Amino acid sequence: MSTDPSHTLATLDVKGTTFHYYSLPKAAETLGNIDKLPMTLKVLLENQLRYADDPTVAEDDIQALADWLKEGKSTREIGYRPARVLMQDFTGVPGVVDLAAMRDAVKKLGAKADRINPLSPVDLVIDHSVMVDHFGDASAFKDNVAMEMERNLERYEFLRWGQDAFDNFRVVPPGTGICHQVNLEYLGKTVWTKEVDGKTYAFPDTLVGTDSHTTMINGLGILGWGVGGIEAEAAMLGQPVSMLIPEVVGFKLTGKLNEGITATDLVLTVTQMLRKKGVVGKFVEFYGDGLDDLPLADRATIANMAPEYGATCGFFPVDEETLNYLRLTGREEEQIELVKAYTQAQGLWRQPGAEPTFTDALELDMGKVEASLAGPKRPQDRVALTDLKSTFEGLMNGDKPDASAEEQGKWMSEGGDTAVGAPPADGESYRTGSDYRTGDSQEVEYDGETFSLNHGAVVIAAITSCTNTSNPSVMMAAGLLARKAHEKGLTTKPWVKTSLAPGSKVVTDYLAAGGVQDDLDALGFNLVGYGCTTCIGNSGPLPEPIEKAVNDGDLTVASVLSGNRNFEGRVHPLVKTNWLASPPLVVAYALAGNVRKDLTKEPLGKDQQGNDVYLKDIWPSQAEIAEAVEKVKTEMYRKEYAEVFDGDEIWQSIEFPESEVYAWSKDSTYIQHPPFFEGMEKEPKPVEDVKNARVLAKLGDSVTTDHISPAGSIKPDSPAGKYLQEHGVAVKDFNSYGSRRGNHEVMMRGTFANVRIRNEMLDDVEGGYTRHVPSGEQMSIYDAAMKYAEDDTPLVVIAGKEYGTGSSRDWAAKGTRLLGVRAVITESYERIHRSNLIGMGVLPLQFPEGESRETLGLTGDETISIEGLADLAPGSTVKVTIAGDKGEKKIDALCRIDTVNELEYYRHGGILHYVLRSML
Repeated sequence: MSTDPSHTLATLDVKGTTFHYYSLPKAAETLGNIDKLPMTLKVLLENQLRYADDPTVAEDDIQALADWLKEGKSTREIGYRPARVLMQDFTGVPGVVDLAAMRDAVKKLGAKADRINPLSPVDLVIDHSVMVDHFGDASAFKDNVAMEMERNLERYEFLRWGQDAFDNFRVVPPGTGICHQVNLEYLGKTVWTKEVDGKTYAFPDTLVGTDSHTTMINGLGILGWGVGGIEAEAAMLGQPVSMLIPEVVGFKLTGKLNEGITATDLVLTVTQMLRKKGVVGKFVEFYGDGLDDLPLADRATIANMAPEYGATCGFFPVDEETLNYLRLTGREEEQIELVKAYTQAQGLWRQPGAEPTFTDALELDMGKVEASLAGPKRPQDRVALTDLKSTFEGLMNGDKPDASAEEQGKWMSEGGDTAVGAPPADGESYRTGSDYRTGDSQEVEYDGETFSLNHGAVVIAAITSCTNTSNPSVMMAAGLLARKAHEKGLTTKPWVKTSLAPGSKVVTDYLAAGGVQDDLDALGFNLVGYGCTTCIGNSGPLPEPIEKAVNDGDLTVASVLSGNRNFEGRVHPLVKTNWLASPPLVVAYALAGNVRKDLTKEPLGKDQQGNDVYLKDIWPSQAEIAEAVEKVKTEMYRKEYAEVFDGDEIWQSIEFPESEVYAWSKDSTYIQHPPFFEGMEKEPKPVEDVKNARVLAKLGDSVTTDHISPAGSIKPDSPAGKYLQEHGVAVKDFNSYGSRRGNHEVMMRGTFANVRIRNEMLDDVEGGYTRHVPSGEQMSIYDAAMKYAEDDTPLVVIAGKEYGTGSSRDWAAKGTRLLGVRAVITESYERIHRSNLIGMGVLPLQFPEGESRETLGLTGDETISIEGLADLAPGSTVKVTIAGDKGEKKIDALCRIDTVNELEYYRHGGILHYVLRSML
């Protein structure tokens, strides 16, 4: 078909307003029948049609999407432009730092600083910084918010400036909600609109987000997934996100859930099935008549956990239930009518009995789902409630977990997220069964009580995470169970740290309206904050006597949380087993106090008359839950979201410089001016060849971005820890790498510093070390890089196969660039990290077929020169000369700059430089 998209333009009249759109039925007249194309690919096809006159979209890209039906897959790479970008604060701050630095650079080049703004709408929700320091009382929320503000004031001052300075950029203040729930309940529109030359265009609402659980929005018929910071910055600045046309796996749902079965049980079953199927890098699309009885909140719960089942997204098509949810959550009636009219006109509306063509498919009768948890350390390892006691006992008796360390590492590299507190990417922390039973029960005195703490003790019970707190049915079920338990006189065990961290303030409103918040409070489930807490390791400390007992007895204790991540060490460093569960089961285990109690057979406790109380005695019926959910009203959503961007008095009182360019403070240890644009000129200089570079690190196969990128806690004796102490930061105030992503000085010191990385230039040494070749001295990779920089010595990194898999993407490329690495030479790359290296001006090269660091006998002591960089072409080869003690070797390395667009980014020194010059 022609790349002129005008012949596919059509109009739609909705309540007196005319909308222009690019018609898929009109396009099909040329492309061929696309009725059975998966909904997700129809969304991608519309995206290509809308940008068909852009140089980054080729005729073959559009035809390839239609031709996908022939084989159910494609090898075509396309440039995709989402409608908007969603960020959370950990991953969003460095993006705003880059925008601020771009404004400085533009000003130095003589242009107006305010020309730098996001070109696509950006929403940043501050939700990752609240920690559960205080719990179990009425002041917990207020006290935690105060500590959050104190810890993060520098970051919040910066974001307040950004909120004021940038157009197309909004900030949802702390204490409001989790980005994914705010997205679902307020930000998402399902159909987006834009004014162009006086005309209103309608198109699918799509997004990328800097958090893996961005996928939750697919429950609302909105295509979205998580990306690294560099891809997100590219998208917000109008550049396409490079992606392969994906395989699409269909998941057919039939039947309905039985009495007493929750959405959490369903999602844990779906996660287990899809992990077993293998859907990494693929789209999953749900279909089937079972969707007729699946509420939107349940769909969102399933879509949320796409990272856990490994897919890029888990999509639900638009139907009447979508409209019902939009109406419930306070969207305007005009918007709802537009969603219905547009999706029906475009073939994006779910039809009864529809059977799209998929790459592969699987099916689940929801009537067969049983009550479940998942653990002890992976979200796909579902355990039936009836089997949890025996599963834990098996671990204690020496049974090994289902997954090996190798499998755990593979999970991390394919679908994991190590933004905060996850285990090393190679799975070294994954225990064997014999590692569990190592100690004995301990006598504890705490809060006026004396008790024994035993193996299996539930020391954390957290109703938390975007996955489940967005779902009124499971939240009301937890409240009703708490009411019945409270009425019978049951109490939470004294060693359990309880918390309630909803994803939005609406949850507080409907729990109060349902009359169950007081009962939750009575059991210790007081509000602790609105944000992502226990799931990302922000569970806070355990009470000191409990921590001491766990340490002294080397006890294998447990957490039960309504979250989506349960890696060992992520929830809390002392908690060896972590179990994902529905909110009502979280409350039940807080009452039971130990996962070695079979809740299907053993009593939770005794009532006031001394009678045993079982879980079945207090589990609410579906009718009771449905009646409680009726208390959820549209007015609640409208009230809470009316002033969603305003924040509380503390947020509003934060002082910030009202200026077009940011007033950087040299004293800040959270926000620093990055050096990416230092010395930048209006026109790029010719790319210089690499001469006599030194090897910074020689790495093996399957080195992930989680090995490369800084993550988790900052060790006092690390380069980053020393830097902070030199700048007056006490060890107790280090916070995490995640919270300091806006300071390149911290992040570059943490690049290649993972404790499990192995540099083959050293013998039997783990961690971020290398050999400074001229001196022969072993030192940290950061220190060596700085030593080479003093001599103007360029650097390269050598590696094996599958370099750059994993999910911690942006700083894996940014840190590499800041350390002075000019090129990376490997046997093969993960696609996105390869693209990110180019986006930061680092050249990705590939050894010739059959050659490697091993066949060439590389030690890391060699010097490496790369010629012909001024004349690069996509997919060309370049001359690489390797000089060592045994003479010279020359190879023709494959340049892994694969497209013309990527070549432009590289010639400009990176994607941000290219965009900046384009804006000028």
